[in-house]
Amino acid sequence: MATDNRIHFWRKNPKVPGRLKDTPKASSVVKSKKPSTFHEFARSTNDAWDIDDEEDDGIFSLKQSSSSPVQSRSTPQTPCLKLFKVPDDTELGTRSLDRQEPISTNPDQERLDVESGPANGRVVKSCSDAQLNVNTARNPLQKQQSLPVRPVIPLVARISDQNASGAPPMTVREKTRLDKFKQLLSSSNTDLEELRKHSWSGIPREVRPVTWRLLSGYLPANRERRDLVLQRKREEYFGFIEQYYHSRTDENHRDTYRQIHIDIPRTNPLIPLFQQPLVQEVFERILFIWAIRHPASGYVQGINDLVTPFFVVFLSEFVEEDVENFEMASLPLDTQRNIEADSFWCMSKLLDGIQDNYTFAQPGIQIKVKALEELVSRIDEDVHVHFQKCEVEYLQFAFRWMNNLLMRELPLRCTIRLWDTYQAESEGFSHFHLYVCAAFLIKWRKEILSMLDFQNLLMLLQNLPTIHWGNEEVGLLLAEAYRLKYMFADAPSHYKR
Repeated sequence: MATDNRIHFWRKNPKVPGRLKDTPKASSVVKSKKPSTFHEFARSTNDAWDIDDEEDDGIFSLKQSSSSPVQSRSTPQTPCLKLFKVPDDTELGTRSLDRQEPISTNPDQERLDVESGPANGRVVKSCSDAQLNVNTARNPLQKQQSLPVRPVIPLVARISDQNASGAPPMTVREKTRLDKFKQLLSSSNTDLEELRKHSWSGIPREVRPVTWRLLSGYLPANRERRDLVLQRKREEYFGFIEQYYHSRTDENHRDTYRQIHIDIPRTNPLIPLFQQPLVQEVFERILFIWAIRHPASGYVQGINDLVTPFFVVFLSEFVEEDVENFEMASLPLDTQRNIEADSFWCMSKLLDGIQDNYTFAQPGIQIKVKALEELVSRIDEDVHVHFQKCEVEYLQFAFRWMNNLLMRELPLRCTIRLWDTYQAESEGFSHFHLYVCAAFLIKWRKEILSMLDFQNLLMLLQNLPTIHWGNEEVGLLLAEAYRLKYMFADAPSHYKR
């Protein structure tokens, strides 16, 4: 947790997230003074969230229970609290709540939005209908004063290797790929290089959980050792829970836990799975234990997003469909514990490679944003010059791209597919991610060049229309990033940091 004497990235302000202070109405053309330093930029931006309710210390008067945290079924209190001054990963505008997307008129897509399979013996509808009804009822003034919402579609919609009920049958090519994965995974010593080669173009849903565990370094390649390693690591995680979790209300850890407690409800707020009290308790434990074990950075807003892909993938081992509405409490306790522990360890492995993104002043992100600026200036000079003419700084949109690994720009199902490649690619979450961001930016060059003023251009970059993306779009993005990586292989060495 950042101390009071540090420079903080975000401050509480009722204005729209990520805009420069004192931003005029949308009808005005805004020109901003260019920040000369990163800290000056940080001081000139508003907090991404505005919470006006009075502080409530109720979460710190928790009664200590003798039962295991995982066994708790009580609904945690979630008071609205004023934000502490901490580095806010959430960026110059948030993906989860600040995306206003056009509503599809495609009947098939609308059916995806409202239909979900049976969950725990009953049919559960997506929350899309409720959100669309709320949007329709709002008047223009209310829309202007509140954060817009976007319709929800299933987490796994349009993913070609999703073969649950109602999905298209598996093609011969997909079945051949799945058989190859099963052959690799069943060997006594899995060839990790061969596994990476096949994973680059996407991992079949059926084998994704074990493949992610292997590629992240959580599981050994030797098949005979896997069960023992899993048992030991899961026990070790819950040993941390018993040792440290009770200290979340201590004075020296209170601020960390409080910020985590505030951020968890914002994690994919339109997906019912992540709003279940049981799931939020799991996330709180994972993030608190990680922060305690990594004092150099502690908890930084945005790390909460990085848990969700692992959690969904490991949950998918036990859920064939309708993940977004699945009731976590219906799983056996041991299964819940295993999903939680595996999510913790795989997230920890990921963060080990990009921890400088989250240390004080987030130097890793500063370096990557600067590298993106230099790279784009070589790839597409017209786009780069256009940013300069409109006085848009890369930091104003790319900070979030680096901090959240594009998770606020893409639907979760696309993030999962993207991470298949990141885990297969050498330094995927750090080095290769830079080229993915460059390819993502250039994809929108036509729209970018059509925006002729600062405010409209920045709004476009913060609200790129990817809500209906699927495997095809992600595949094209990754192919372009791969091409850029080798076309600009002579890039300065700092690109690889």
